[in-house]
Amino acid sequence: MRQTITTLSALLLSVGILLTGSGLQGTLLAVRGNLEGFPPSMIGMMMSGYFAGFIAGCVVGPLIVRRVGHIRAFSVFAAIAASVILLHALVVDPYVWTGLRVISGLSLAGLYMIIESWLNERSPNELRGSVISIYRIVDLTATTGGLLLLTLGDPEDYPLFCLGAILICLALVPVGLTRSAVPAPISTVKIRIGRLYRLSPLGVVGCFGFGVVSGAFWGMGPVFAQAGGVPLSGVAIFMAAVMIGGALAQWPVGWLSDRYDRRTILAGTVFLASLSGLILIGLYGMPPQFLLVGSALFGALMIPVYSLCISHANDYMEPGDFVEASSGLLLLNGAGAVIGPLVASILMEATDARALFAFTALVHAAMGSFALYRMTRRPPKPAEEQGDFIAVPRSTPAVFQLDPRAEEEQPEGETMASAPPSSPGASSPGASAPGALSPDESDPSDETQR
Repeated sequence: MRQTITTLSALLLSVGILLTGSGLQGTLLAVRGNLEGFPPSMIGMMMSGYFAGFIAGCVVGPLIVRRVGHIRAFSVFAAIAASVILLHALVVDPYVWTGLRVISGLSLAGLYMIIESWLNERSPNELRGSVISIYRIVDLTATTGGLLLLTLGDPEDYPLFCLGAILICLALVPVGLTRSAVPAPISTVKIRIGRLYRLSPLGVVGCFGFGVVSGAFWGMGPVFAQAGGVPLSGVAIFMAAVMIGGALAQWPVGWLSDRYDRRTILAGTVFLASLSGLILIGLYGMPPQFLLVGSALFGALMIPVYSLCISHANDYMEPGDFVEASSGLLLLNGAGAVIGPLVASILMEATDARALFAFTALVHAAMGSFALYRMTRRPPKPAEEQGDFIAVPRSTPAVFQLDPRAEEEQPEGETMASAPPSSPGASSPGASAPGALSPDESDPSDETQR
C-alpha cells in the first residue's frame, strides 16, 4: 500500500506541475496577443490551434510511446513543450504562434496521456474512485494556480514565458525518480461516432456544445476581460474565478443529477448558463469586482456540463462500452473546442468583446432546447438505475480507463483491454488510436434507437 501511495503521489505531482504550466501559458498568450494588437480573429485561430494539436496528440501519442517507451516519450514531449513556450517569447507573430500552439497541444496531450495511463496501471480497483477524485482536485487546483501566476510578472516581458517552460521541465522530475515499473502500452479504442449518437444523442450534442463554449471562453475570455476594463493583474483572477465557481458547483450539481432525471438537471444547468452569459454582457464595463462575481457564476454553471453529459451517456451504455463511448465524447468535445474560439473571435472582431458571451448564451440555449426535445423522445431513466455522477477531468482518453465506471461495466471474466506489445511504430491490430475517427461498424443492436 505504501508503494502504491508513493507511486501515485509522484505521478499526481507531475501532472499538477504540468497543469500549472499549461494554465499559465494559455492565458498569458491571449493577454500578450491582445497587448500586441493581434486582431481577435488571430487570437481565436491561435487558441483553436491548441485544441487541434491536442486532438492530434491523442492519436499519435500512443504510437510514439510504443516506439520509444513511456519515460523517453515523456522526456521528448516535455522538451518540445518547454521549448515551444520559449519560442513564443522569441518570435512574436500570430501565424508563428498558431503553429506553436498546435505543437504545444500535441506535446501536452502526449504528456497527460502517459501520466494517466501510468495512474491507471498503478491504481488498485478499490482505489480508482478516490484516485480520479484526487486527480480532479489536482486538475482544478493546478490550473487555477497557473492562471494566478500571471499576476507575478508583466505579460509583455519574458520571465513569465520562462516560468512556464521551467514548470514543464520540472514535471520530468517526479516521473524520472519514480521506481514504479513501466506500465503496459497505452490502450487504444475504436470510436464509432454514428453508433455513439444512437447510444446517446444528448451526450453527443452536449459534449460538442460544451467544447464550443469552453473553447471560446478559455481562448477569448482574457480578451473580454481586458476590453471590459479589468486591469492586467485582474485578468488572471477573472479567469480563475471561473475555475473556482466550477469546482464549488460540481458536488451539488452531481448530487441533484443522481436523484432526478439527469436530462432535467442538464437542461436547467445550460439554460442558467445561458442566462449567466447575458448577465456578464450586462456587467461589461462595470467595476472589475462585478465581473468577477459574474465569471464565478458562469463557471459554476458551465464547468459541470461536461461531466453531466458523460454521466448521462453512461446511463445508456452497454457493458464494456464506457471507455469507447467516453473517448468518442471527448473527441467531439475537442472538435467543438477547435470551432468555438474561431467563431467567437470573428463575432468579437465584427462587433465588440460582448459578442463572446452572446455566442456562449446562444450555444447554451441551443443545448438546453435539444435536451428538452430529447425528453419528449425517450422516457426518463429511473434514478435508481442511473450510474453515479463523477466529475471527470477533460483530458485524454486514457483518463476514462481510470474511471471506476469502466471497471464496473466490464463483462464478467473480462479485463480492460490494452494494446498488446508490438514492433516499433506498429499499432495494435484491430484498433485505432484513441481520438481517431473510425468508420462505423455494423452492429445489429444498433438498428433500434435506445
